[in-house]
Amino acid sequence: MASVTSDSRTPLNVKAVKILIAGGFGVGKTTLVGSVSEIKPLRTEESLSRYGIPVDDVTGVEGKTTTTVALDFGRITLDPELILYLFGTPGQERFWFMWDELANGALGAIVLADTRRLGSSFSAVDFFEQRGIPFIVGVNCFHGAQHYRADEVRIALDVSGAVLMCDARKRESSKQVLITLVEHVLTLVESRSAGSAS
Repeated sequence: MASVTSDSRTPLNVKAVKILIAGGFGVGKTTLVGSVSEIKPLRTEESLSRYGIPVDDVTGVEGKTTTTVALDFGRITLDPELILYLFGTPGQERFWFMWDELANGALGAIVLADTRRLGSSFSAVDFFEQRGIPFIVGVNCFHGAQHYRADEVRIALDVSGAVLMCDARKRESSKQVLITLVEHVLTLVESRSAGSAS
């Protein structure tokens, strides 16, 4: 049998886990999936056009020329028995109807945030809180943006879970965000199991 990283099929003894990467328009979701995926990521990017100007808020990302219109998809093997399937959500409000379908069966999520436009993260935070899907916040540190501490971002977003700084362009940084999410989910599962056993 081929190795887990080179075989497109998932062996029976391997746990395959669905993870969402969500957040506002232009926060780096496509970049994060691409930086960490061990396969060539599937992307559904299209050029921004003048028709989107009245409905898409490009404040703070005026230089952006493409947008995800459906999803990004990638895969990473954390260890020989755990494969993460990564689904990046579209960021513009007009594509949010897809989030429910993408969230179906997800173990957890990363809300990717940009401190230049932190308000664009609230919809993703609300989405996962309302559905009871565990999530953490990854703050993509853009060049030239004012830097904040993780606890400052946690207070601004009013979240209790993990918040960590990252660079979505760098594989190791993106991988650390994914590991932190998996650890967060495992901690929740263990605490629920302990609570039900007592």
